[in-house]
Amino acid sequence: MTPASLDKFLGGRLTIRQNVDGYRAGLDAVLLAAAVPAEMGDRILELGSGAGAASLCLAARVAAVSITGVEKNGAQVGLASENALLSGYSGRVSFVCADVFDMPEHLKRDFAHVFCNPPFHGEEGFAPPLAEKRAALRDEGRLGDWMETGFRRTASGGAFTAILRADRLREALERLPERGVAVFPLWPRAGEPAKRVIVQARKASRAAPALLAGLVLHAADGSLTPEAEAILRGGASLALDSGRL
Repeated sequence: MTPASLDKFLGGRLTIRQNVDGYRAGLDAVLLAAAVPAEMGDRILELGSGAGAASLCLAARVAAVSITGVEKNGAQVGLASENALLSGYSGRVSFVCADVFDMPEHLKRDFAHVFCNPPFHGEEGFAPPLAEKRAALRDEGRLGDWMETGFRRTASGGAFTAILRADRLREALERLPERGVAVFPLWPRAGEPAKRVIVQARKASRAAPALLAGLVLHAADGSLTPEAEAILRGGASLALDSGRL
């Protein structure tokens, strides 16, 4: 059996079982889920759901949403389904084993919102030794395809939300419409360059593109800022429409 750990999310509200080796969800999954502008009753799609951390964080924050996660790694789908059951969200959150670029027919429909944490690395020599980790972290030159696929599945008026490496922002924006797109930087500390950004594209929006104020994650001593703590441990939303909590 693959060694696994039990990891706490949202200040202990969620316990997620993850493989010790391979890709492991953390801070990015929580921030991504917090940025999805979901409301009660929405049907939502996650692309590349892994062990289910982001989908379950979203379910914990917004009542009565229905979330489907698509993940091509069957072992990860099994973990995600187990995590949904253990967390008490299996009635609202389900996971499907499929390639996000070749989804089953019943998922080729519009969703109120779509979100993803796509593979961050291109072909720049990043090659983790474990095949599972390579598959989770290397996009094989398809970051733009993740953007197009997510936006295509988003209903008119809904939002497609992704968390990305900051240095790949331009690559992602090239495959999204110019109007209705907002970029939200995540600053490690005040005065430091952003390593991650959240990109959100509203379907059928005519709003001008926006670079938002972003969020500083850590104080000078390494502790979480109050704003980051409210999201990462308190389960607050990350309101990109206003650029602040």
